[in-house]
Amino acid sequence: MTQKTALIWFRQDLRLKDNPALHYATTNGYAVIPVYILDDESAAQWKMGGASRWWLHQSLQSVNSDLREHMIFRAGKADDVLTELIKDTGADAVFWNRCYEPWRVKRDKDIKQSLKDDSIEVETFNGSLLWEPWEILKDDGTPYRVFTPYYRKGCLKKKEPRNPMPRPERITYADHGTDTGQLGDLELIPSIKWYEQMETFWTPGENGAHARLETFLEDGFKGYKEDRNRPDRENVSRISPHIHFGEISPHQVWETIRAYGEINSIPEKDVDCYCSELGWREFSYYLLYHFPHITWENFQPKFNDFPWNAQESQDLERWQKGQTGIPIVDAGMRQLWQTGWMHNRVRMIVGSLLVKNLLIHWHRGEEWFWDTLVDADLASNSASWQWVAGSGADAAPYFRIFNPLTQGEKFDPEGEYVREFVPELKNMPKQYIHKPWEAGPLILKEAGVELGKDYPEPIVDLKASRERALKAFETTKKAS
Repeated sequence: MTQKTALIWFRQDLRLKDNPALHYATTNGYAVIPVYILDDESAAQWKMGGASRWWLHQSLQSVNSDLREHMIFRAGKADDVLTELIKDTGADAVFWNRCYEPWRVKRDKDIKQSLKDDSIEVETFNGSLLWEPWEILKDDGTPYRVFTPYYRKGCLKKKEPRNPMPRPERITYADHGTDTGQLGDLELIPSIKWYEQMETFWTPGENGAHARLETFLEDGFKGYKEDRNRPDRENVSRISPHIHFGEISPHQVWETIRAYGEINSIPEKDVDCYCSELGWREFSYYLLYHFPHITWENFQPKFNDFPWNAQESQDLERWQKGQTGIPIVDAGMRQLWQTGWMHNRVRMIVGSLLVKNLLIHWHRGEEWFWDTLVDADLASNSASWQWVAGSGADAAPYFRIFNPLTQGEKFDPEGEYVREFVPELKNMPKQYIHKPWEAGPLILKEAGVELGKDYPEPIVDLKASRERALKAFETTKKAS
């Protein structure tokens, strides 16, 4: 009997361990043909930004090496490419792990039906989420809108996440005779080499993902609950881009975190806190699935007539370049540009300044993060920006306006984070590192800083802009 052949359509699951689609094919005796399709046309406005494309190139290079250079690379509409590949290779089946972005859900549903109509076997699997969005509902059958009951009552009491699957012991590759194409054909690497600093900070790929997690477990897990808010410390895992591209699955992270915590007597508060952060990622995907409009529309309609700043361009550019004159904000924005990543506490601080102190629409922040973050994720990016703006589900109240000065003093008390990314302030004494505008002329001179020349004056008066934001918020009360 001739061995059946299956296309394994890789997407955001660029790994061999705990890959349900690959596991199903190899355990059921299929010869496999791995394929990656860059479908920018279907993605439309949500095609990947520059930082994500750089990461994807490195990750595809890594997984293709693990697949012994058998991956087929194509660019184009996925339905057309799959149809062509099935014809060229004679494949009997197509297997893939599910994605949850609205444009992918619709496209994949259509592709699945079309393949079945053509008598092609199709199987899809969950390789990206601990709990499927349609499995977790309130008692009345409606979706949750608040995180804590969703996670504590809905998820944790529903069922434990499944155990990770092993790497296939043996992969039989189909002898299909079709041109595999070249990774370079996808043209993922930007022509301007702004990403060179990122290359020194990250190791994309499955091995890099596990190494990153291991480093966190050894150096940053203990004390995570408190110190995860400190950008000057190493108590965060920085594993988000690896999870986004599927180089490591949330199931692997969940199991590893809990096992390591138990074996090494890590305080339960640290274990539970980290797992709840995985829960927040799940909640973002849950919201995206049940309320797909959150990518661009306010989750709370009362914000639709909010009086955003119409003259935003100059302030937006200063924010993007880390030239606001607010040290903790500038450190975060420069960290983003240099590394493609920003500490989560600082993300909240820079977001609050943009949408509240500057009254610039959260769309502008979402767009910038989408292009510059290596962990740019439609679900997390949309939900998080709406959380900061106060317009989302389970959002921070609009009147909760982060004061970047007090945030900096609390979470970067020695100013080490600011000194690293805003080197022009490296000689400022710590009592003024977060507020150089309050330092006297002599202190500024000794630190080698001339405000307005070496480092900008503050972009906005924090107290006055807070009052302006609260006044603007009054309009949403009238609309509700």
